[in-house]
Formats: sequence, C-alpha cells, structure tokens
Amino acid sequence: MQYNILDYQAVGDGRTKCTKAIQAAIDDCAVQGGQVVIPAGHFLSGSLRLRSGVDLHLESGAVLISSLDEADMIDFSKEFTDDNEDTGWEGGCFLYACHEKNITISGSGTIDGQGRLVFYDDDSDGGKHECPLNVRGFRPRMSFLEDVEDLTVTGVTFRDSAFWTLHLAGCRNVLIENIRILNDERGPNNDGIDPDCCQNVIIRGCVIQGGDDSVVIKTTLPMTQKYGECSNIVVCGCIMHSRSSALKIGTETHGDIHDIIMSDCILRDCTRGIGIWSRDGGEIYNIQMHHVMGNTRSFANCISREGGVNSWWGDGEPVYLSATKREGVDRLPGRIRNVMLDHLQLKSEGALILAGEDYAPVEQVRIRDSVIRFARQSAEPVEFLDERPSARGRVRREVPCIYQRGTRDISIDAELIVEESMAPFIRTREICE
Repeated sequence: MQYNILDYQAVGDGRTKCTKAIQAAIDDCAVQGGQVVIPAGHFLSGSLRLRSGVDLHLESGAVLISSLDEADMIDFSKEFTDDNEDTGWEGGCFLYACHEKNITISGSGTIDGQGRLVFYDDDSDGGKHECPLNVRGFRPRMSFLEDVEDLTVTGVTFRDSAFWTLHLAGCRNVLIENIRILNDERGPNNDGIDPDCCQNVIIRGCVIQGGDDSVVIKTTLPMTQKYGECSNIVVCGCIMHSRSSALKIGTETHGDIHDIIMSDCILRDCTRGIGIWSRDGGEIYNIQMHHVMGNTRSFANCISREGGVNSWWGDGEPVYLSATKREGVDRLPGRIRNVMLDHLQLKSEGALILAGEDYAPVEQVRIRDSVIRFARQSAEPVEFLDERPSARGRVRREVPCIYQRGTRDISIDAELIVEESMAPFIRTREICE
C-alpha cells in the first residue's frame, strides 16, 4: 500500500506547512503498513511522528524541510534530567518515533534541516573562517528515534542539520546504509550518527560531513536509565569529514559500551581521527578499529566571542583515548580496556594520546601494522594537549609523537614518521607520566 502525501493536500512549494497532511498519511499507513510517498517537490513541515510498519519514502527530487519554529516541534525531552550541558536535550526534533517497530526511511530524496538559518559567521577568528560558526535562534535535532526495533535508513540525503542528525536512542536491530549526511563543516553540534544505548547496529557505506562528530557511540544518562548499555555495533566503509572526531566513543558514558568494530573508513581533514572518551562511570571494552586512512589537522579557534562555541576540541590527533573526570563533576569515569587498532595510515599534526588516571586506567591497548606520519597541514601552533571536556582542559606544553599517562599493558608497533615541517614542534617520541 502506498500513501502519496499529495492525496492529503500537501503542497510542495517549500513555504506551505504540510505537517497535518504528511502526518495523516503516516497515520493511515500505520493501520496496515506500507509506504508513505514524498514525491518531487519541496515540502515544509513541523515534527512528524513515525509509526510502526511505515516506510517514509522520498522519491527523486523530493525535499522534506524541517520547520525552525519552536511551536511546530515535539518536545521529546521534557521529562529528561542530565547534568551534562553538552548533550543539548532542549530544542525538540523533526523526525520522531518512540516505542515503535519496523520503521524505514528510504529513497533518493533529501531531508533538509535548514541549519544555514541558525549558523552564521561572525568573523571571530580574524578572517581565517575556520572556527565554529555562531548560533542564533531555535535549532531542533533532525531526528530522535527512541526504542525503535527493526529500523532501516537507506539511500536518503540528510542536509544542513541544525543539531544532531540521526539520534538513535535505545534502538535495536538497526541498519543504516548508503546515506549521505552533508552538514555545514563549521556547524557546532551537527553530529552525523549517534547510537545512544543501542544494540545490534550496522552503519555502512555512508558519506558523512559536518562540524561535529561523524559517528559517535554513547550512553547518555537518561537513555542509560531506560535502556542500559550500548553494544554490538559495526561501522564500515564510510567516508568522513569532521571538525571533531570521525570515529568516536563517548563522551557521554553512563553505561557500558562494548563489542564495537569500526573499519575500512577514509577520514578527510578531521580534527581527530579515532577517539574514545570515558567520563561518566561506564566501562568501555572490546573495541576493534582497523583499516582506517586519511588525515587529521588543526583548525583556527575564535579569538573572542560572546556566547556560542569558541573552539574545536582537539588539535589534529590521530588516536585519542582518554579516561578522566569532567570539570566540576565528582563521579569517576570507567576504565578503557581491550582496544585493538591496526592498519591505520594517518597523516596528523597532533600527538597520539593514551591518557587515563590511577582511578580509571587505559589498559590492554594494541596498535600494530600502522603508519602515523606527522606533517604540518595548518598554520596553527603545535603546542597544546587537549583533554576537553575534563578537569584537565587544554594545556600548553611539549607535544610528543605519543603521550601516555595512567596506562597499563600498552603495545605500540607502528611506524612513526616526523616530517621536517614538524621537527621544530615534535622533539620526542613519547612522554609517560
């Protein structure tokens, strides 16, 4: 059964709000299951609630546009409490589902978050035009899909998200393949894909571009309380460009995260390549990342700004494993253990960082069959170690090829090449504290 939104009086002029028409098609489709068809045209809408048995299908030339009017958005987080401001629960979401089964988002069309209307360049980095853009107005997530079993997202293009793009919360049996996420490369908080307390997830064959993390696996406090750990996740065959981390676990780590494979990916001009942050008590273990190539580099930070995001986390680190306390928060982070990294080929400007604490060590890490080439790619100073967000912050100090602290049972069998352009900055192979 197909339900074409034109039959429900949707108007594809990009100005008329079609929320009621599209939602009516979804609700009718959910009775017996089938496909809601978004045909060619530009369809503006407020929040849409996806339902069990529905395939939201965007045909070629279809553009589904998110409203940026707060009155049009579902406030999915009004009952959540979380002391981590970086999670950003406020703002509502465009595509919403909760406690549903067998949902598909498919087709060759585009879902447009209109981030261009909330991000703007205030020239706060002195003309370099590399620092995070400033933000004005209301900005919802592009999606919040909670407790969905059997979720498929395939083929579509997500463009210009104003906040997180695909937030999967407590979902099980998920396939995301052959999609494109094309967000502003200077947009703060416009993550690509965020599996949060999910199990049995495959993400493959995707192109992901944005200012924030490309794929980031996490266990936020509200979702951990509802759904527990995050496990059994495979990310493979993706091309990523991020001003944050391309392949990341954390920083929200209230529940355990384990049995994760990330492989066969190409990273382009990322601030960090591979990152694991432990901050909130959950343990991170049984992680494999292999066959990853590309480059990491620094970007300019804001010279001054009132409000907004002032700088990117990271300074071009190829690998970053960190377990330490948050600033102003007394809880202990969990251990990071049993991490296997191999066949990495990365050109980078920052140190390879393995940094734990006595109370939360980084242990049983193997890096092998890899080449890390340290080469200048930006005009930014190579003189910082950045452990934000944490009580340790970002400090000016000597930058080595490898920085270790609070580690146990570490094996690094990698070729480290320091090009002449980096020789004045990286003078030692390793610092252990």
